[in-house]
Amino acid sequence: MKILVTGTAGFIGNHVALKLLEQGHTVIGIDNLNPYYDVNLKNCRLKRLLEHELYINFKLDITDQSKLNDVFKSHLPDRVVNLAAQAGVRHSLDHPRDYIDINISGFLNILEACRNFGTSHLVYASTSSVYGANTKVPFSEKQNTNHPKSIYAATKKANELMAHSYSHLFRIPATGLRFFTVYGPWGRPDMALFKFTKAILEGVPIDLYNQGNMRRDFTYIDDIVEGTIRCLFNPPRPDPKWDSKEPSPATSGVAPYRVYNIGNNAPVDLMDCVSILEKCLGKKAILNYMEIQPGDVEASWANSNDLAEATNHSPKTPITSGITNFVNWYLGFYGSTK
Repeated sequence: MKILVTGTAGFIGNHVALKLLEQGHTVIGIDNLNPYYDVNLKNCRLKRLLEHELYINFKLDITDQSKLNDVFKSHLPDRVVNLAAQAGVRHSLDHPRDYIDINISGFLNILEACRNFGTSHLVYASTSSVYGANTKVPFSEKQNTNHPKSIYAATKKANELMAHSYSHLFRIPATGLRFFTVYGPWGRPDMALFKFTKAILEGVPIDLYNQGNMRRDFTYIDDIVEGTIRCLFNPPRPDPKWDSKEPSPATSGVAPYRVYNIGNNAPVDLMDCVSILEKCLGKKAILNYMEIQPGDVEASWANSNDLAEATNHSPKTPITSGITNFVNWYLGFYGSTK
């Protein structure tokens, strides 16, 4: 197939595009290489794709509707994976407009292009952050998600609603994936494990929010990629069991629409992650305990049963193995002193 993937210089997008290429698909890749974090890292990720003859690269922003439409018109992708977004909960506290421009307006452009150029399935990134003020765990797709704690989470919730509208109105199969704390080789520098590794190696303090009392359902990148691609080739259909009197937010009775959690279903204490990193690096961390930050949640925990039922895939990489793989990549990419 011809598959358009946005965010191909990003962490998840790069891995997904690479796997699709290895499977023999043509990948039309889009990324604007924005400077939210180290552009050199993004270029190094992109280099992995440019080595494949089936990869077609476009440097553009999904907020540019005209150029985006030109790509769709020229290549007419069979399916689309939208992983381009402005990420980061804490960044959204000071730069909310970035999230509206990219995550809302940019996603609208993706939906319009899928509508106008005959895309047979749209898979897009949501986030575990949509669960917001929910405290009943593990989080289920059937739970209410009307209390986001950050503008980032609010824009991702909006994406799910926008996708449902287009799926309902124009019968575009749309699948939203709520990713839970993705980590692994080629990861994002603004994520905890990346920051902790860098700090330990440099001998500077690690900031531990909520006095270190945080739990995350860390999900290894390979599991995320496998789940994403299995969903891509398993377009949703209207749910015959959907009840309009007690409507499930995860499905639809008339629209080919679905939302899935992709998480390891095994939350880990942040302090345990620090201990694993210390063992991998052979160096103790300096700890700086802090209050919880606005927009943060204390714990995340995915119920991924629906994903397993639909795709026969359940994330399962143990945290020790995943962190070891990440550290080995980090030391190979940056060396032991950065």
